[in-house]
Amino acid sequence: MTTAAPSYTQADLREICAGFAIYGDFLVAVPFGTGHINDTFQVTYDQGGVRLHYTLQRINHAVFRKPEQVMENIDRVTGHLLGKIRSRNEETRKRTIRLLRTFSNLPYVRDCRGDYWRAYVFVENARSYDVLETPQQAYRAAQAFGEFQCDLVDLPGARLHETIPDFHNTPKRVEALIEAVDEDRVGRAAGVRREIDFVLERREETELLLKLHAEGAIPERITHNDTKSNNLLIDDLTGEGICVLDLDTVMPGLSLYDFGDMVRGGTSPAEEDEVNLAKVGMRFEMFEALLQGFLSSAGDFLTAAERENLPFSGKLITLETGIRFLTDYINGDLYFKTRRPNHNLERCRNQFRLVESIEHQMNRMLSLL
Repeated sequence: MTTAAPSYTQADLREICAGFAIYGDFLVAVPFGTGHINDTFQVTYDQGGVRLHYTLQRINHAVFRKPEQVMENIDRVTGHLLGKIRSRNEETRKRTIRLLRTFSNLPYVRDCRGDYWRAYVFVENARSYDVLETPQQAYRAAQAFGEFQCDLVDLPGARLHETIPDFHNTPKRVEALIEAVDEDRVGRAAGVRREIDFVLERREETELLLKLHAEGAIPERITHNDTKSNNLLIDDLTGEGICVLDLDTVMPGLSLYDFGDMVRGGTSPAEEDEVNLAKVGMRFEMFEALLQGFLSSAGDFLTAAERENLPFSGKLITLETGIRFLTDYINGDLYFKTRRPNHNLERCRNQFRLVESIEHQMNRMLSLL
């Protein structure tokens, strides 16, 4: 359950930052980004007359119930990525998030309220996009996420922690929806019968990828699990996808989850809470660019079954996301941050319209393989 974020003063944020090995004088921290879950600030420091920026983020431990495991995953992954980047003689400054450490060498600070915080070097001259604007951006974004998966194929050590168990287990998301409908704790189920039926009509399809995994056709990989376009920084000068963000959900998963979420977040010209559904739909040229970009970096390690189901994965993850929004709406908006009374329902309807658009173009998508 997502609880309301505590109110933090500049003095609070200054004290939290003091726990990290940041040199110089704290100037200001301002809210940053549009994330649904964590609370993010851009922090400015004066270091010898030069102003430098850092990203400070409160981990929402109502969602990520074991923050130390989240940070252990991120620490391992970013360290491994940094080694890969250096081995290719690439510029390290922008290529992966760089965790700041405490004076006792921990990758997080815990404040007096019990909240966990992390800090990163802020990546300058790059930005994320809530909506991808061109096929070239889509290609570069998918290429970057594919490279992210490729670089983690040989991550040494134990299996990563599952920071949110069954995060992309779509059949269980359907079960959670049915449970919410049965409980109907705030009396909203009757008003969304059409949306509930939309899910139930497609229930059997939600089991496909897990069945293929159980049969051994689709292997477990290390995946990002939240590859929407605003979780990637694109270089302002080169247009290249350079740095994957928001690694809370990096954990064992299926490669198709990441590609499917790229289709969900990168092919519609509308943001995910757009209420004018006439604006929502899958732009085929954006799907084609995502497919080509992903295969350019991840294609060599994908199995035949993974390749064959790339188009379907877009439909599945879009449906799953709509189910999550619908479930949260029925439960009384407990998980996702909302800004208005029907916000989660609007998001749900937006996602379901995108599912319909993907369905209508599925044969054409498959023809690209």
